[in-house]
Amino acid sequence: MTNKKLIPVILCGGTGTRLWPLSRASYPKQFWALNSKKTLLQETQLRLQSIKGIHDPYLICNEDHRFIVAEQMREINVKTGAIFLEPTGRDTAAAITIAALKANEEEQDPLLLVLSADHQIMNEGKLIEAIQAGSSAAEAGRLVTFGICPTSPETGYGYIEAEEQTSNNPLIAKSIKRFVEKPDKLTAEKFLQDKRFTWNSGMFLFKTSVILKELEKFAPEIVSCCKQALSREMKDLDFLRLEKKSFNQCPKISIDVAVMEKTKLGSVLPLNAGWSDIGSWKTLWETADKDENGNVIRGKVIAQSSQNCYFRSEQRLVVGLGVQDLVIVETDDAILIADREESQLVKDIVKKLEKDNTSQALTHSKIYRPWGHYTSIIEGKRWQVKRIEVNPGASLSLQMHHHRAEHWVVVRGTALIEKDGIEEILGENQSTYIPLGCTHRLSNPGKMTLELIEIQSGAYIGEDDIVRFEDKYGRKN
Repeated sequence: MTNKKLIPVILCGGTGTRLWPLSRASYPKQFWALNSKKTLLQETQLRLQSIKGIHDPYLICNEDHRFIVAEQMREINVKTGAIFLEPTGRDTAAAITIAALKANEEEQDPLLLVLSADHQIMNEGKLIEAIQAGSSAAEAGRLVTFGICPTSPETGYGYIEAEEQTSNNPLIAKSIKRFVEKPDKLTAEKFLQDKRFTWNSGMFLFKTSVILKELEKFAPEIVSCCKQALSREMKDLDFLRLEKKSFNQCPKISIDVAVMEKTKLGSVLPLNAGWSDIGSWKTLWETADKDENGNVIRGKVIAQSSQNCYFRSEQRLVVGLGVQDLVIVETDDAILIADREESQLVKDIVKKLEKDNTSQALTHSKIYRPWGHYTSIIEGKRWQVKRIEVNPGASLSLQMHHHRAEHWVVVRGTALIEKDGIEEILGENQSTYIPLGCTHRLSNPGKMTLELIEIQSGAYIGEDDIVRFEDKYGRKN
């Protein structure tokens, strides 16, 4: 490892629709614990903890996920260098440019290690070895990408062709000849036999000065827009909110297309560390621990006379009897049953749900907020019942509704209620009524989670019926 400061840049965007119904836009796969007790995002950061002197990570996410990202880093006791909030997703070139510009302000030409938050790597030691080898090449001015040593003729990945055969022993970065889009099966089989080809992982390592110079050469508009967005950034609690107008003018383009396919400085380093992008339920089944019958079991599941299935229950009991080669995933509002070999086609189902404006396409019944979360239990045309959990010391915004009234019943903890400027404390089994048009706020003054049942009733019960007057988390209407 060189003496340069190494800054991890973790890209936390993406919706992971191929793992629907678990992964959705409101809570995508990088925030789920899939094959361990830690989430994919947490595992991405924890893999790096053995690197001495590593910088606090930069994380790049969207507005809706900011408190999820911050909370998951807090859970593993990681102090962040910055959490950048993208007003809209502009792909990896803009995200990396933002990180490089910020790093250039804070450190003396550090190395940037760009990682996706939703990948799985089984062999942490092999990854660290590759980072160490790649650091030397990056220090010498190369733009290093990590190519995954193929294990099958995969048609779902892009490929990188090196100028000469890659070698795992010793780990040496080779100059890149070309990037290849997702091939057909016959071409992928040829690539598998040719040691010059690796899968494109989307992971990078380079010096800040070098990537910025190449971005200025090949994508100056991105650099200009990102500089403006950073110069007008707004500090919001633990987040850096990028200025919307400037950032939205960035071309939506990947770093591969913007720079790596054009530069003469690209190098590929082979990585053979049990990598997977967990791009489908089939892939998740392949990478998970299985029982003696080849079944992966998560949650409340009984599998009898069943083989080679992926079972996952989030709430209800799932029973598999005499089935094989299936994916069965239960969530609070949807159930997926699919042939394991066809499970990647679930993305087409999500597109159909989106086209039909079906809520299950994008959101779960359990919705996370900066103060905690709520779960929609049941609803009718003019009423809805929710379970609300508020974290200790947290509070909802001071707000008002035009079209609905609310009843709150405290079932656990202590609630501080403000109604039209008058405060009251409620304990367990106590309740209050919030009439239509009443300015109100709910807070948790205690040291334990506040749990209550909310009953809404009115002509309209949509989430957009809210007027915020004050909000400690900077949210607007």
